[in-house]
Amino acid sequence: MSSSHDSVLPNPPPDGLGRLVWHLDRVIRAPENLMNFLAAAATLFLVLLGVVQVVLNAKWLFNSPIFGYIDMIELAMPILAILGISYCQRLGTHIRMDILIQRFDGRLLWSVETFAALMTLMIAILLMIFSWNFFADAYQIGDSTTDAEIDTWPSKLLVPIAFALLSFRAFVQTIGALRLAINPGLTPVGVVVQMDIAEQAQEEIREALGDADEDAS
Repeated sequence: MSSSHDSVLPNPPPDGLGRLVWHLDRVIRAPENLMNFLAAAATLFLVLLGVVQVVLNAKWLFNSPIFGYIDMIELAMPILAILGISYCQRLGTHIRMDILIQRFDGRLLWSVETFAALMTLMIAILLMIFSWNFFADAYQIGDSTTDAEIDTWPSKLLVPIAFALLSFRAFVQTIGALRLAINPGLTPVGVVVQMDIAEQAQEEIREALGDADEDAS
């Protein structure tokens, strides 16, 4: 569990760059939440589908497995693995060097965060381009799964969409961290903020009660 969270302000900060970051952060939160919800729904669907598959495949019961079950699992992988990537970036729950980062503060901390967000942005853009080409090839040749012959391009299209969202989030975090690197005294917005143990415990309680995004609505 990462000891960090995203900063949420009910109103934009007074400085111009802060207002820009605040508005950009608000714009991307809705699609991030939607993508994360779809990933969670797809996970639940696959769990239920697996239960049905086991029941139908039981030789002593029906002995009639779901046709194309393996194909559906294969096509669902991008949904499970990719759709929530920007949401996790926003919350700072990807793998981070928190032990190292916690030793920094002020301008040094936000300079490191700016560099990390910029690297994330560059990598996400490259992955978005490559995955788009991968989707385009599948669409043009009519690629399909082996058994059920289900078109693969809708599933592959989700990958560049997810990386596009991640690119947008990384762009917001880059600007937000650069703003604080220039002036560490400003109120953080659009960036991941380190928490102490007490704050982390309170955040986990809020998440358990379903209130983690209450301020963002």
